Amino acid sequence: MSILPHGSLSLSSLEEQWLQPGTKGLPIGAPLRQGAIGVQGWKVLHGDTSFPVGVLKLSALEHNLAWMRAFCERHGALLAPHGKTTMCPQLFGAQLAHGAWGITLATSTQVHTAYRFGVRRVLLANQLVARSDIRALLQLLHDDPDFECIVLADALAGVARLGEEVAAHPLARPLPVLVELGLPGQRAGCRTPEQALTVARALAGAPGLALAGFEGYEGLLVSDDRDADARAVAAFVDQLCALVLQADDEGLFEGPAILVSAGGSAYFDLVAQGFRQLHGLSRPLQPILRSGCYLTSDHGIYRAALAELDARTGAAAGQGLRPALEIWSMVQSRPEPDLAILGMGKRDASHDSGLPLALAMHRPGPGTPQALPPGCAIVRMNDQHAWLRLPEGPLREQLLVGDLVGCGISHPCTTFDRWPLLLAVDDDYLVRGACNTFF
Repeated sequence: MSILPHGSLSLSSLEEQWLQPGTKGLPIGAPLRQGAIGVQGWKVLHGDTSFPVGVLKLSALEHNLAWMRAFCERHGALLAPHGKTTMCPQLFGAQLAHGAWGITLATSTQVHTAYRFGVRRVLLANQLVARSDIRALLQLLHDDPDFECIVLADALAGVARLGEEVAAHPLARPLPVLVELGLPGQRAGCRTPEQALTVARALAGAPGLALAGFEGYEGLLVSDDRDADARAVAAFVDQLCALVLQADDEGLFEGPAILVSAGGSAYFDLVAQGFRQLHGLSRPLQPILRSGCYLTSDHGIYRAALAELDARTGAAAGQGLRPALEIWSMVQSRPEPDLAILGMGKRDASHDSGLPLALAMHRPGPGTPQALPPGCAIVRMNDQHAWLRLPEGPLREQLLVGDLVGCGISHPCTTFDRWPLLLAVDDDYLVRGACNTFF
């Protein structure tokens, strides 16, 4: 049973596969066809699943998909969401069905996974260096003329490696390449606009390669000083736009359109606004945003950033992007009055950008979860356990072994990779289906 639009991807194999006992989150003692999950009648709040369990709230996903589609339409931008966030074919399909131009990916193996399920336009936002990976991509492009993949380069050495492999394995059309503009002291990317133009000129003169545009990642500019961030992001986008104009003046671009791309998950509104300064080019412009975390958002770093985005864009309260990803676990132990040990840990939830946030408790059975009071916080995590500190008050007597605790997370990228299977639930936490990940 399909629970989300599939965007013409080939997902039937996932629904038809048999899930085995021991599949994380599933309470099964015998093999179960994945497509039958949604008719089991499992309710997370009744304690019907195995715990811990990772859930995706369908109403939040559907809201976020529609929100981002409307945002891109208003700003005249295309969306190629970063698939490394979820590596989930069902979510790729939903994003494509809601107007995504393509899917951004980070590695050769991710490209092959997405291709297997039917993704036919990819922006590979990382540089291919291993010759085996370059050859594998060229083989895909050779075998399927309808498959599109845009790759990156940030140095003459990268251009040379791509050029050598394309010369040895010719394609029917040139391989499109974006030049990456980076930031001093940060990760990949040309350190100056001058270096970026040097690489662009090399691409324009390389047989079998074509300069498609420029890209960068402004997410590296995120700090605790939001005003300074906004100025730095605007300046970075201005540099990208200046590169596009200069390269166009020199006649370096090949292909039917000029691509310019950036847009993490914190300041993509500023990126979209900045790209609007580009006009009067020799061919149509395709401004591409790459936010991946918008789809599920979170209760931590992105929720704070997106609240500021809502303020900048004038979004009404409650109408911005909503957290969709939660981890539910049971209280395993109450060893001290102010301490509850939960049956979830680093194997289940991200901790690289803040520990999970304790949201609600529920005694298994009918009813509505009860919001946890201020001062109730996860303070430590082990591989399989979380330490939940309880403030003074009645909660210390109320919370019992076997009660459920729902947690939000901070940074979805490093939570998805802990779950081969996430359960999709409605607002009553009735399980409607499942989403697979491939990390």
